[in-house]
Amino acid sequence: MLNTKIIPPAPGAYTYPLLIKSLLLSGERYEPDNQIVYADTLRYSYKTLNQRIRRLANALTAAGVKAGDTVAMLDWDSHRYLECFFAVPMIGAVLHTVNIRLSADQVLYTMNHAEDDLVLVHDDFAPLIEQIHAGLTTVKGYIRLSDNPASGTQLPVLGEYENLLAEASADYDFPDFDENSVATIFYTTGTTGSPKGVYFTHRQLVLHTLTAAGSLSGYQSMPLLRSDDVYMPITPMFHVHAWGVPYVATLMGIKQVYPGRYEPNSLVRLFREEKVTFSHCVPTILQMILGCDEAKDTRFDGWKMLLGGSALTLGIASQASAKGIQVHSGYGMSETCPLLCTSFLSAAEIQQSPQVQLTQRIKTGMPTPMVDLKIIDGSGHVVAHDGESLGEIVVRAPWLTQGYLHEPEKGAELWQGGWMHTGDLASIDPKGRVEIKDRIKDVIKTGGEWISSLDLENLISEHPSVISVAVVGIADEQWGERPMALVVCVPGHTVDQPMLEAHLLQFVAGGRINKWAIPKQFDFVAEIPKTSVGKINKKLIRENQRL
Repeated sequence: MLNTKIIPPAPGAYTYPLLIKSLLLSGERYEPDNQIVYADTLRYSYKTLNQRIRRLANALTAAGVKAGDTVAMLDWDSHRYLECFFAVPMIGAVLHTVNIRLSADQVLYTMNHAEDDLVLVHDDFAPLIEQIHAGLTTVKGYIRLSDNPASGTQLPVLGEYENLLAEASADYDFPDFDENSVATIFYTTGTTGSPKGVYFTHRQLVLHTLTAAGSLSGYQSMPLLRSDDVYMPITPMFHVHAWGVPYVATLMGIKQVYPGRYEPNSLVRLFREEKVTFSHCVPTILQMILGCDEAKDTRFDGWKMLLGGSALTLGIASQASAKGIQVHSGYGMSETCPLLCTSFLSAAEIQQSPQVQLTQRIKTGMPTPMVDLKIIDGSGHVVAHDGESLGEIVVRAPWLTQGYLHEPEKGAELWQGGWMHTGDLASIDPKGRVEIKDRIKDVIKTGGEWISSLDLENLISEHPSVISVAVVGIADEQWGERPMALVVCVPGHTVDQPMLEAHLLQFVAGGRINKWAIPKQFDFVAEIPKTSVGKINKKLIRENQRL
């Protein structure tokens, strides 16, 4: 440790803690009349948002929530979720955003593992909680979230959310406390073993918010989120705080539209009616939007969309671009809060044709400010920045989870050597642009050679009759593994294996892939298996192939 010079603060100097409450200062200050919108149900101003957050803090305190307690949330994407993003951690408690798409057994596991004290549950999820209520070992009470006052629940509720807020005072003096206090926890949606709990502190979330605000708004090549934009998340708020963007939007005082339950046609209507200009989602959700009835006669000009969670293929990006959507790629994971990289175009690249730009926009992109990223080989050595050499992405940043809740051994494995190991295989070019080639566990090894499933998916997706594709490695007696493709056709189109083999042969001739990389098996399906957050579930695909 360096013997640096430290000057103690003057008597009475205020040491400003990085707490989530500070993110609320500017929205009301600059844009007090901008709106928070909940589907077609409710809208109110930033001034009202701040009042409702203070009312919620009083309601939670009256319900017995203390600093250090954990409050679970089961809701669709709503204004209530946004209010809980602030009020729960601002009173010193921890917000557990429960993955509503997990099985009942997994929800029970995560809620007991997180040691939830109070549960806020939407009527739609009350049957789920009623099913596991007897097995919840730490829960002391429930608050009902309702869009329909006539509905009810068998749970022993303390009250209904809106009624409790109406009865609570709009005055609350949020205290200062240690900025390293845990603010949020949620569980990974990994396809192996039990879900793992990742947690983030006030300091981490504030630094992530400030960096994301600068990254999404500060660069001329990607002005994704600025003060005159209208923001609508299409990433569940239970998943990595909806990528942290609600905190950014609130900091900036931007109009926010929360859609409730995701239904493609209603999302398109909200886009039109609320004049949405920025969203983020996984590629499978984008596909659903592009393929819904409301989209057929709708142009999406002016809609900027950040895609992450899984690889964005050129085929999907081209479909979206043809409808007017400006696509960008982002990269991160549950453990990284999640921001690590975003697509970045140079001044010269911005002048290129839209189709040429797309080939750069779908790449992983540049590490954002404050992210220290390198790519290492199996011996731990940094690979060459030549755009070809492959290795694992390892990272450091101020907002990465410091471990897994109650699982120190797995946390130590994640942080082996003082760097967070992502499990992603990638290259990096001379400009510093990262391009993920595959998950290490998904790369296909055939005859001693590596094949990127993502590269194959990207090339197959360029066929005009293919709407979705997933490539996995399956066992082969001669070669060890061979690639197999699951393919979903565009409705009304027909495509078969010989047509796709011929399609891929053009890329063999152009040197993009080797002939032995062409899958020998194509299965044509109506739907590709997905995880609870909409990612392609390659583990399940491989298991199904072994049956």
